[in-house]
Amino acid sequence: MNVFLFDIDGTLIDAGGAGQEAMEAALAHEFGASGPVSGIHTAGRTDRAIAMDLFQFHGIDINDEHWSRYQQTYFRLLPNSLKTRSGAVLPGVISLLERLSPREDVRLGLLTGNFAEGAKLKLDHYGLFDHFEFGGFGDNHVDRDDVARDAFRKVQGHLPAIQPDSIWVIGDTPSDIRCGRAIGAKVVAVATGMFGAHELEPHRPDVLLKDLREADAWLQAAGLRQ
Repeated sequence: MNVFLFDIDGTLIDAGGAGQEAMEAALAHEFGASGPVSGIHTAGRTDRAIAMDLFQFHGIDINDEHWSRYQQTYFRLLPNSLKTRSGAVLPGVISLLERLSPREDVRLGLLTGNFAEGAKLKLDHYGLFDHFEFGGFGDNHVDRDDVARDAFRKVQGHLPAIQPDSIWVIGDTPSDIRCGRAIGAKVVAVATGMFGAHELEPHRPDVLLKDLREADAWLQAAGLRQ
């Protein structure tokens, strides 16, 4: 049995900046926070970490009430941002998921920095959510490695005998590679996000792909027959 844990943004989809747009719109709507934002990195980070940085940038207190208001508004605004931004499913993704989903020797999950509800909204928009059974999400953690540990616990809940070397993390950033290593998993890096192959290679993923149209090389490494 192999478990494949997929990142979302830059790996499965390019949402066209819909998430960032909805985050900033939620802050403007709830707290009147607007204007250009600088110095906040997003690639490979959790939504919690990004939102906390945005709160601090705008001088908004981080407390339970503010957090709840922000999340609820973000989830309300995100579907419209997804509709209006020019996003897309990334190359090779649909055919790969359709190929893997029916297999009895594979289980598909998510390992993403997105809030769980945000992940569902994004993947539902592109018709991908039903391929995935479980996952780790960015609701409660700033460190991506902790999200990976949560995902591993979810996997163990479904497959108690699973070993880390039967788990593959698929992502597009050095953070995806690092968090996969944090749980002893193997890692597929795809150069479909903000990082090129030359930037991902020094982090030594087990498999490095231009995009998921090249997935045969990875599936062979995982020992899966066609």
